[in-house]
Amino acid sequence: MENDRTKPVRLQKYLADAGVCSRRAAEALIADGEVVVNGKPAQIGDKVIPGADEVIVSGTRIRPPRVPRKITVAVNKPRGLICSNRDPHHDKTIFDLLPPQLARLRLFCAGRLDKESEGLVILTTDGDLANRLMHPSGLVVKFYRVSLKTPFPRTALPKLTRGITIDGERLKVERARLITHGNKDQASTEIDVQMHHGKKREIRQLFTALGYDVKRLRRYRIGNFSLRGFPVRSVRILTDSEIASLLALPQP
Repeated sequence: MENDRTKPVRLQKYLADAGVCSRRAAEALIADGEVVVNGKPAQIGDKVIPGADEVIVSGTRIRPPRVPRKITVAVNKPRGLICSNRDPHHDKTIFDLLPPQLARLRLFCAGRLDKESEGLVILTTDGDLANRLMHPSGLVVKFYRVSLKTPFPRTALPKLTRGITIDGERLKVERARLITHGNKDQASTEIDVQMHHGKKREIRQLFTALGYDVKRLRRYRIGNFSLRGFPVRSVRILTDSEIASLLALPQP
């Protein structure tokens, strides 16, 4: 697959990205014979490969434009916001939480939460990372805390991991355990579940089908990256090591 450094781009875009001038001004320079590519006068419509082709404007060699740094952001989403850049039916989205310098970027959700769910959402400009986080083949584990309106019995936990079929789709989780205050508790309204896949509203649908209404659903961890010490509505650019921790096999 071609990367940003080997993919041909239109000459006027190359000059604009390199900060020489606007695209329109670049077209004028090309028409006036001021642009030379690999020793030959350039023509409108020419394409160049950044870093491979030599581009000279008015006698000055133009350095290839820098490839934009990929940005990945963690957000602690509150209830009431949707994970969408734009939705005509909802005024408030998770992107409203971003500061101006991040709001200008082309960030997109690498795994969504529904409007009533909360917790860790990853926004990124890195398409490869997003695919690894979202696709089941990546086996990236997501951790959720589920609060129910009525206690869920320990004996019913295998139903969550075996799953059930609804409208032709198999809904299940990989692991589930009760959150209790003692080893003798046989039921709890708090359950910890783990998944490395995730269809839309899958956890809610699964519990509802088993006869339990979800009161609260919070994603608190992906891989080895957790929301510990991360306030609700906060936004943070992740370091390379934190991004790696998203993809790491979970440690207890």
